[in-house]
Amino acid sequence: MAPAIRDVVVLTNPVAGRGRARRIRDAALPRLRGAGWRVRSIEGRDAGEAAELASAAVEAGPDALVVCGGDGLVNLALQVVAGSDVPLGLLAAGTGNDVARYLDLPRGDGAAAAQRLLAAAPRTVDLARIGDRFFVTVLAAGFDAVVNERANRMTWPRGQMRYNLATLAELRTFDPLPYVLELDGVQRRLSAMLVAVGNGPSFGGGLRITEGADLHDGMLDVVVIHPLSKMGLVRTYPKLFSGRHVHHPAYEHHRVRRVSIAAPGIVGYADGERFGALPLTVESVPDAVRVLA
Repeated sequence: MAPAIRDVVVLTNPVAGRGRARRIRDAALPRLRGAGWRVRSIEGRDAGEAAELASAAVEAGPDALVVCGGDGLVNLALQVVAGSDVPLGLLAAGTGNDVARYLDLPRGDGAAAAQRLLAAAPRTVDLARIGDRFFVTVLAAGFDAVVNERANRMTWPRGQMRYNLATLAELRTFDPLPYVLELDGVQRRLSAMLVAVGNGPSFGGGLRITEGADLHDGMLDVVVIHPLSKMGLVRTYPKLFSGRHVHHPAYEHHRVRRVSIAAPGIVGYADGERFGALPLTVESVPDAVRVLA
């Protein structure tokens, strides 16, 4: 039996969910403390300070590091807890919250999330790794990544609408990309709208691009969407929320332990974070992190 959780650090991203994170944290902390947990609450003014605080917290050896925010804050914490004995807990307070979906955790409800933490036990899940950085959801490396790049340059509007407008803007000019893939050592050259590499099944708030990906199988799911007309891409988009796009003739799927992706002018994003320009090599890291779920 796993030792009981008693000492935890709660790291909050104060701007997550357009300020919702602090409200969720403040609803959760009394529940945790009321159950006898000793809780230290911290928050960083920016990502750099948050990373430093998370690293110092884990070095002190708490029973768990709990993050209150979205998938970006989860990604930041993964870089610290992966490979350690400190499990990661989550009070989901972001916009997408795909990691919370994976773990069947409450989203946007601090009291319910705290109750789930109190009842949870540490278990391991796989991660994906690019160089020395980990991610848990999906690497976007095509049209979806181009949309992210444009949205990040926009200062208005905020929230999901910014991504909707960026999608419409890119849709007008986007053409299929020439890719070179290496799938467990086998090279492929092809033209595609996008290539996505999933450790888990979804990104972007429930878009199940890598439907069927499993956090416990030690494998990566590589999805290729072959060239589509712009109207075909628009019609296919809603199917991503249910995973029904897997029946489209433009869909191709591979399960591998390692994949390298090259395409001109594309910057890869994972867990909503910028990972860098292609080419990138992704490998599966089985049982890389312990989570409270």
